[in-house]
Amino acid sequence: MRARSARIQSCRSLTSGLAYAVWAYHRFALSTADVEDLLAERDVTVSRETVRKWVNRFGRHFADCIKRDRPTAADKWHLDEVVVPINGVKQWLWRAVDANGDVLDILVQPRRNAKAAKRFLARLIARFGKPRVVVTDKLRSYIKPIRALAPEADHRAHKGLNNRIEGSHRPTRKREKVMGRFKSIRQTQRFLVAHDQINTMFRPRRYRLSTVSYRHARSDAFNLWHGYALEMTA
Repeated sequence: MRARSARIQSCRSLTSGLAYAVWAYHRFALSTADVEDLLAERDVTVSRETVRKWVNRFGRHFADCIKRDRPTAADKWHLDEVVVPINGVKQWLWRAVDANGDVLDILVQPRRNAKAAKRFLARLIARFGKPRVVVTDKLRSYIKPIRALAPEADHRAHKGLNNRIEGSHRPTRKREKVMGRFKSIRQTQRFLVAHDQINTMFRPRRYRLSTVSYRHARSDAFNLWHGYALEMTA
């Protein structure tokens, strides 16, 4: 009985350390070595390679849980694309956020044309339905895909209207520097799918909240996170 209790306690400690590692890595601009040291302070001794594997394997679990429990997306979307160098080759990161600032989806593609825009928009519509308003920059590649897939949507193409999504690219740039550039399209897609969702959860727009409201939001986020960690052992 004591041995079984010790195993359960050990499993809970490992799960707690794993959840903390994934949270710390995505919440702050830390390296795997930094997270290794933070875990050591919590009496969880693992290597930086183990941290890397945890982040790669379980980041998607937390991202899926966040998407599952997130309120229904607003019907006003902001779409944008930004260049991401991968192994010296220019790739394009397509990102969509709604009117609340929540990241709807991201997709890394080698092209910045109408075919790429249509593929990304079709992905969004398949999951969230058709939007009421679509805000983009002045890239003409959006015009035909929006007319074909969401003909009733109000398409607003204006650089100044898309500041909301421009700000969502900043955490990506920070992580890119810490990681020493992304290594492949697959790795970039896998990492950013988790990174965007975790950042959205733990970085509410603080300037719009009172101190009390922000603390409540942060507390709720941690409660959800602990619940998601427990789901891994269920």
